[in-house]
Amino acid sequence: MSHNDPPLIHIKQLLHLNLLPATTILNLSHKMTTSDTPTTMLPRELTLIVAATNKMGIGKAGTLPWTGLKKEMAYFARVTKRADAGKTNTVIMGRKTWESIPPRFRPLKDRINIIITRSASLADTPLPPNSHVTHSVSDALALTAKLEESSGRNFIIGGAQIYKEALGRSETKRILLTRILGDFDCDTFFPVELKEDGTAEGWRRVEGAELNRWVGEEVEEGVREEAGTRYVFEMWERVE
Repeated sequence: MSHNDPPLIHIKQLLHLNLLPATTILNLSHKMTTSDTPTTMLPRELTLIVAATNKMGIGKAGTLPWTGLKKEMAYFARVTKRADAGKTNTVIMGRKTWESIPPRFRPLKDRINIIITRSASLADTPLPPNSHVTHSVSDALALTAKLEESSGRNFIIGGAQIYKEALGRSETKRILLTRILGDFDCDTFFPVELKEDGTAEGWRRVEGAELNRWVGEEVEEGVREEAGTRYVFEMWERVE
């Protein structure tokens, strides 16, 4: 989905206001190309962002198995916040992921937060501004289409069940992976095996230049290390 599509006059509104005859509307509709289609009419793409080991481990007892990755967390924040002028990105997460965020950091700043849960208690609990509760990824996408301020990118940030649900949807186009290089004891795993050699069923790892272009910054290539943990940033795209 392009983030620089030109504004268009909504021809259906002109017809409703009797500002154009129906024949003109039909001619305009026939001439519209794919690039002319308003972005609001296109499917809302989903991007999964996750940190995982080579065995696709992402958690242990409801927390991250690794600690001290401040630069990695800063990368997550920049990428999920960065949007074109006048647009706001959305982060979609499960209840456990929401509750794992320290209260002083909830909701995640400068992003619309959508929590997916079937818990009636959370649904009935007053939430801070820019926070919403839905019951599925499908409901979350429907909500983003209704929220005027939600016109940026949509990110799935966890946990495992939400990743799994999102991976089953055609709107999911890419995965931003922080590959954790090391052995960590995990009891929760990412549903798709993204191998270190760059292979995966239904997915392909893109070059660093493509990652840089999409995230909007120069991402340092190769392995980096923080707090004794080595990791590398990658981007994967779905193979159509």
